[in-house]
Amino acid sequence: MDSQKSMYELLGGEPVLRALVKRFYEVMDTLPEAQGIRQMHPTPLTSSEEKLFMFLSGWLGGPSLFVEKFGHPRMRARHMPFKISKSERDQWMLCMVQAFDDLKIQDPIRSDLLYSLLNLADHMRNQPED
Repeated sequence: MDSQKSMYELLGGEPVLRALVKRFYEVMDTLPEAQGIRQMHPTPLTSSEEKLFMFLSGWLGGPSLFVEKFGHPRMRARHMPFKISKSERDQWMLCMVQAFDDLKIQDPIRSDLLYSLLNLADHMRNQPED
């Protein structure tokens, strides 16, 4: 990895991140195995898509769009109203992996980001083991 570039830049910046988040929500919206987490989101998914894009932008080292608009992300606190167990974490990751696959994001950025996203998704869990 180029240590001078952020993950945001290595991924491809705004266009690739937007495409990734858009595809993530398309998968969530259509994959039967993801209906548990789909039901936690509003219809349409437009606001969720924009918020995730904004969050990931700053999280990956790009523009801090989420912080500028909403303040500190406090992601775990923001997700507390939702029951998130291993099942929901795994559904979220299934959608993310599919989006990575569909956009043909290659290693090493693929492995590095999916590992980091799994840690983030696991941190959102607020229910005991199922």
